[in-house]
Amino acid sequence: MRTPRFTLLSVMLATLLTAPAAAHATTVTATVTTTAATTSGPLNAAFERAARAHDVPRDLLAAIAYNETHFDSHDGKPSASGGYGVMHLVSNPSVKALEKAASLTGQRARALQRDNAANILGGAALLRAYATELGLTTNGDIGGWYQAVARYSNASDPAVARLYADAVYATLGTGLTADATGEQIAIPAQPFIADRGAYAEAADLAALAAASPDYPNASWVPASSSNYTAASRESDYAIDRIIIHVTQGSYAGAISWFQNPSAQVSAHYVIRSNDGAITQMVRDKDIAWHAGNWTYNTRSIGIEHEGWVSQASWFTDAMYRSSAALTAHLANRYGIPKTRSYIIGHNEVPGATHTDPGPHWDWNKYMGYVTGGGGTSWSTIVDNATAGRFTASANWGTSTYSAQRYGADYRFADPVAASDPAWFKANIPSAGTYKVEVWYPAVSGYNPSTPFIVATSSGNKTVYVDQSTGGGGWRSLGTFSLTAGDHDVVGVSRWTGGAGYVIADAVRISK
Repeated sequence: MRTPRFTLLSVMLATLLTAPAAAHATTVTATVTTTAATTSGPLNAAFERAARAHDVPRDLLAAIAYNETHFDSHDGKPSASGGYGVMHLVSNPSVKALEKAASLTGQRARALQRDNAANILGGAALLRAYATELGLTTNGDIGGWYQAVARYSNASDPAVARLYADAVYATLGTGLTADATGEQIAIPAQPFIADRGAYAEAADLAALAAASPDYPNASWVPASSSNYTAASRESDYAIDRIIIHVTQGSYAGAISWFQNPSAQVSAHYVIRSNDGAITQMVRDKDIAWHAGNWTYNTRSIGIEHEGWVSQASWFTDAMYRSSAALTAHLANRYGIPKTRSYIIGHNEVPGATHTDPGPHWDWNKYMGYVTGGGGTSWSTIVDNATAGRFTASANWGTSTYSAQRYGADYRFADPVAASDPAWFKANIPSAGTYKVEVWYPAVSGYNPSTPFIVATSSGNKTVYVDQSTGGGGWRSLGTFSLTAGDHDVVGVSRWTGGAGYVIADAVRISK
């Protein structure tokens, strides 16, 4: 187990983040701490109390809750897999996390289902119990909780558990401020070194894009054969419908549930909220059990979208665009008209008892993307080899080592306690909000806490990315307010406490 190493690092980063960046006119205004300065309110208080009661990092608890539910208890109603409350305490035939939390806290299961404070306390108790059972010695190091977080996913497949834990830690790296029933829940962007333990050997699903047998931009994770019907469509059944669903749970949770033989449900594709990542789970030729109507199952392809029907926050532009591109691909492949008569919601299936995708799903926007190809209004890619668009000191080397690179090569440098960033320059057409993504090759020895700096209109913001995983594709740093003009937009800093090269390969900025 690694020992804590961020006491000095936090001081170093605070110095970096208030010093002028090389070859850049703006100074960094963000500060990095490991304790959030949050607005008062009952949920904030509940996270603080639960963290103290079970000696669990408050920010980690909040990151789990955000990834599970966006801090919404859904009035005590269960998710598709039987999870309750903001911490998604699961009770189903194969997982009894809710019951275990009740035993650990001495609370009734009903209280854990319906009371936010009790539910958060139960989540903290579970996380502490998993850490103890795994023999983890966290010593205040937030990265040392990784294996307990993976266990919290309830996933039987280690690769899905890793996918879940990586998403939680990505939230810690990017940070966020979210509105939860009128109060602000803040998680500061912070460095960490994720100790994956045995999960380091699990497949990195984020790096498996293009592994799908039917769609080139999807990963492939097969559902349990108990949850779908093998077929030979379109020989035995014609495919003439696409059905839009909402998971009523998280991305990793839906994938895990479709792998569970007791679920008796599946979909062909699942799409993640924050970045539009796609996982295929049932072959197009086979019949997924998603529509609640056998005739419609035989004739359709089902697409699940991460989130909850009652929460608009899950339906991001990245999700709409990614799903629309998939739908357009399927429509073209199977000759399905791109109209609302053939691209329908689960609630429109005859005899449906489900309401998804619900009132927050923007059909006009979605169908516009489907018929228009789901493109962006403006986008630019800057590679490290783009002439006049990339600057770095002589300390940055050039490599072709990893095949996951974007373009011919990429740049690398050792981490140091000094400001020596590499910068990507872009000509932003107008002031506004833009999505910023980065591409890097992932190698197990590359830096697990690389600081990316985004020059926003309100000052530089720092996001921490684990470059030992999730490479070979576009990874979102988030959406940022950018100023117009030709200037350095994204930097890669060398100032980190993690061991291993920091990588600068390519960035994509889109509106």
